[in-house]
Amino acid sequence: MQFYVERVYSTKIKYLVVNLISKMNTKNSLIVIFSFVFSFVFCQEKTNEKEPNTVDFKTYFEKMERSNLAQEYRGIETDAGRETNLFSIKPTGISTESIQNAAIIFLKSLNPEQKNRTTFPIEDKEWRMWSNVDNGIYKRQGVSIKEMDENQRKLAFDLMQVSLSIKGLKLSKDIMKTDQTLREYNNDDPAYDEELYYFTILGEPSETEPWGWQIDGHHLVINYFLLGDLVVMSPVFMGGEPIITTTGKYKGNTLFQDEQNLGLAFMQTLNKAQQDKATLNPNKNHNDLKASASKDNITLNYSGIAYSELTGEQQEALIHLAEQYINNLKEGHSQVKMEEIKSHLDDTWFAWVGNITADAVFYYRIHSPVVLIEFDHQGIVGMPKNGYDGPSRQHIHTMVRTPNGNDYGKDLLRQHKEIHHHEN
Repeated sequence: MQFYVERVYSTKIKYLVVNLISKMNTKNSLIVIFSFVFSFVFCQEKTNEKEPNTVDFKTYFEKMERSNLAQEYRGIETDAGRETNLFSIKPTGISTESIQNAAIIFLKSLNPEQKNRTTFPIEDKEWRMWSNVDNGIYKRQGVSIKEMDENQRKLAFDLMQVSLSIKGLKLSKDIMKTDQTLREYNNDDPAYDEELYYFTILGEPSETEPWGWQIDGHHLVINYFLLGDLVVMSPVFMGGEPIITTTGKYKGNTLFQDEQNLGLAFMQTLNKAQQDKATLNPNKNHNDLKASASKDNITLNYSGIAYSELTGEQQEALIHLAEQYINNLKEGHSQVKMEEIKSHLDDTWFAWVGNITADAVFYYRIHSPVVLIEFDHQGIVGMPKNGYDGPSRQHIHTMVRTPNGNDYGKDLLRQHKEIHHHEN
């Protein structure tokens, strides 16, 4: 399923017909209604290999999630299997006290019913119950920004602020704004809403015990695991449509320009032989993201060009490209993650789909034993397509994963449990 259908199509048709009828006399109106109904029914029968509707997509994503949850978590691996001894419980020296305190204060602000919906055990499957699709298609856990009072909203954003960098927090808020723009494009469809982003807390905020938080909504999902002063922020899905907003409440809102432009610029620095190695497919015809929702256990082999085959300047540019994603994490913790990435550069690969013209649409990924970063131009879904049905720079999906079993901090949690078990 490469592109999912613009759900509001029938609503737009009805809106068009109602406006047309309002300008006609009764006789002409009846003719228009009859013609419309006949044409609609005829077309429906002619296309009974029809595109899926909202119910079909709900079912599709429900089945995909059930299948994912039915599998014991193992993480993203290559055909060679899991690489071990990659992650260890050792102090970073970067305090997480402010994050812990912000979570405690936020939880105290919730009423009993809200708190019951928001809190889950540390090993609950809620970690893996998230999706990037809109709220008309996927039902989320937790308490949404929309149902919070003013103080609760402030405290929820305080938790994000102490967990993310200035860049990461701004990007998160800008992504939320795109849902308001989609609502404006789609006749005030309530499935799009800048406040329908849901918070959950897993485990109890603690200085020593594992815990974490999650935000889940359209185009924005952050899983944030903590153990002492260790942080694992993955999986992280960030995306948006439109990427550059030209109308409405948030006109001028702009996303992912560095991730897009630096990725293309890096690819353009490669010579022809290097480009040929990096390119998996010169044609970008569909969505290429591999590790999105319900893809916790996929097998993904290293592909493209190896870091060792790059020049010194190209190697620096690739590290800088990775930083665009990792630097959404709070300063200090982002540096720890980048040092982890740098310790595996000899096993790092870069892959590309698409061409490299100035206005190209494309997919790329950076893949190593400790990080998987993906960028993908997607097909238009919620905006007017204007006759175009291919990948667009106005719809972008990005993904950050920790391969080899440490998404959601799972490998650190396993080690913690083993240590705790031996101590008892």
